[in-house]
Amino acid sequence: MRSLIASVAVGAVLAVAPVAAPAMAQDDLSYVLVSHAPDSDSWWNTIKNGIALAGDHVGVSVEYRNPPTGDIADMARIIEQAAASGPNGIITTLADYDVLSGPIMDAVASGVDVIIMNTGTADQAREVGALMYVGQPEYDAGYAAGLRAKGDGITSFLCVNHTIQQPSLVERCQGFADGLGVELGESMLDSGTDPAEVKNKVMAYLSTNPDTDAVLTLGPVSADPTIQALEENGMAGDIYFGTFDLGEEIVKAIKAGTIKWGIDQQPFLQAYLPVVIMANYHRYGVLPGNNINSGPGFVTADGLEKVEMFAGEYR
Repeated sequence: MRSLIASVAVGAVLAVAPVAAPAMAQDDLSYVLVSHAPDSDSWWNTIKNGIALAGDHVGVSVEYRNPPTGDIADMARIIEQAAASGPNGIITTLADYDVLSGPIMDAVASGVDVIIMNTGTADQAREVGALMYVGQPEYDAGYAAGLRAKGDGITSFLCVNHTIQQPSLVERCQGFADGLGVELGESMLDSGTDPAEVKNKVMAYLSTNPDTDAVLTLGPVSADPTIQALEENGMAGDIYFGTFDLGEEIVKAIKAGTIKWGIDQQPFLQAYLPVVIMANYHRYGVLPGNNINSGPGFVTADGLEKVEMFAGEYR
């Protein structure tokens, strides 16, 4: 019996050893993730956690870079600098195709592999020569949200856009309007990123347009001050309120009934998967055959347990 157990144990060791060994096949891989986010946007902490964990899991180095103020022209220069530094790969958002496509295509032409994540589309990723796209198609997510709101009886809305110069955020607002079947028109508010200004502009709009059925925010930067605005003007819990993305205050507001739903694009997956996919591609030559849509998924008060546990960290 002992010899049989020993044989089984040895067999088990032999069975698992080949799985672990290939991870050392090329352990000097280095990647750079470039985002369009300003330093002030805490939503991207989940992205940073995702690439850190992925780097640990597959044994590669991943550096995060971004334009401090969110300036897209600055981001283009960061992509150029990243490519010039000679990484094995670049993972980048495509927040503005007109500005960023050139630097990305130059990086690809220089021999640097690229994966597009978060913003952009699968078609745009293909056009710039990227390996694939991992993210949430923004217009489609907005459209799905608009259809959901239409089913709930919504016919008018305010879209609080905190970075109106980014086409991807405009697509969220436009998709929502199209899902409702209404014109976007003046329903999109250029709120800026200063919390006090966002709050005041939202309150002013709703005061001037008292028949507004719903409010749509595009992330914590606009959602958090909007929550404060609705609490201050007494509309919290009464006006239909949906938001893109998740965050600590958003989760609290969903639980309290102030926000009806949050659109979760799962930023952890947007960061984690490109690192793992690129490492496996460089080591073994394998690549998924399709692009990966990480969202949209709607988070409501009924499904908050895991979200509350990991909000701002992995959710």
